[in-house]
Amino acid sequence: MRRILIALAATTMIVGAAAAQTAETTTTETFVTAKPTDVLSYNLVNLNVTNNANESIGEIKDLVLSEGQLTGYIVSVGGVLGMGERYVIVSPKAVKITALKHDKKWTAVVSPTKDQLKAAPEFKYEGRWKR
Repeated sequence: MRRILIALAATTMIVGAAAAQTAETTTTETFVTAKPTDVLSYNLVNLNVTNNANESIGEIKDLVLSEGQLTGYIVSVGGVLGMGERYVIVSPKAVKITALKHDKKWTAVVSPTKDQLKAAPEFKYEGRWKR
């Protein structure tokens, strides 16, 4: 009888320790800490975009997230004062985002020319993405 109680107590301790480790793992995966180099979305939406020739391209209008990862920036191109503009999705790898600490401003630079962006596949806010 004594052996059964000792075995039961040992089993309970092992199961309890395993459960505690699982709970701890879940807690650390739930919360993260923002690093000083991280960028918040409000710094990006409506940010003017230029190309390498310092020509104004448009603005970042939205972010595309896929399975929790940033997969694209929706950028307005063409048009004047919002008339005739269209949207294209640009890969995050093609956009250089920089914080200018002294001006407290952000910049976004892409390498494609205006013509290349105008020729890119158009993204439309319709169906699932209708605003």
